Amino acid sequence: MSLGHALARIIAEYPEARLDPPANHPLGSVLRKGAPDEVRRILGADAGLLVKGSAGRGAHWASVPWIAVLDPAVTTSPTRGYYLVYLFPAAAEAVHLALVQGTVAALREHGAGAQAALRASGERLRGVLADFAGRLPVREIRLGGGGELPGGYEAAHILGLTYGIGALGDERRLRRDLETGLAAYRALKARGGLAAVPGRDVRDLPRDDRVTVFGHPKR
Repeated sequence: MSLGHALARIIAEYPEARLDPPANHPLGSVLRKGAPDEVRRILGADAGLLVKGSAGRGAHWASVPWIAVLDPAVTTSPTRGYYLVYLFPAAAEAVHLALVQGTVAALREHGAGAQAALRASGERLRGVLADFAGRLPVREIRLGGGGELPGGYEAAHILGLTYGIGALGDERRLRRDLETGLAAYRALKARGGLAAVPGRDVRDLPRDDRVTVFGHPKR
C-alpha cells in the first residue's frame, strides 16, 4: 500500500463506511495503522516523530478522520500544541495536508471565542512562516460536517496543501509535500512555536509549548 493509495481509499470509502459500526471495520485499520505506516516509511525510522491516525472513538466514527505527525518535543497529542496532519473533509473528495494548532486546548481556554482566537493566532503564525507561503499556499480549509471540532480544525489551520482524489497517484509529489510540511513544522519549532505569536506569554502556554521554547526535554 502506498501513501497515495491509502489516502485515496479513505476518501472514497469513508462516507459508506460510516453507515456501519466502526468496530473491526477494515477502513478503521487503514486510518489507525495502514496510512500511518506509510507516513512513517516516508519519514524514516530515525525522524523521532510520532504518527497517529484516528477514525473516531468507541462506537462513533469521527466527523473528520485524521492522520497526524507529532514532534514529541512539541506535543504528543493533537489536542494541544501544533502539528502536521492529513484531514479528510466530510463532504468533499479531497484531503488537506495542514500545519495546525491544537483545537481542544483552545476550546477549553477560550470557550466560545476559541475559533476567533485560533484564526488570529494562525494569521500571525503565517507571518512567522512567510518563507513557506509559496510551497504551502493554502491559507484556509473547509471540512464541513458541522460541529465544534470541524469548525475548530478549520480555524486552527496555519498553512498547507489540498489534494483532490485524482491528484493522489503521484507518490513523489506526496513525499516531497510531506517533507515540505515537516520542514515548516520544524521551522515553527525553531522560531519559538506558539510563543512566537506576539501577546502569547510563555507561562500561559500548555506544557508542551513551554518545552519547545526553552528546549528542555519533555518529562
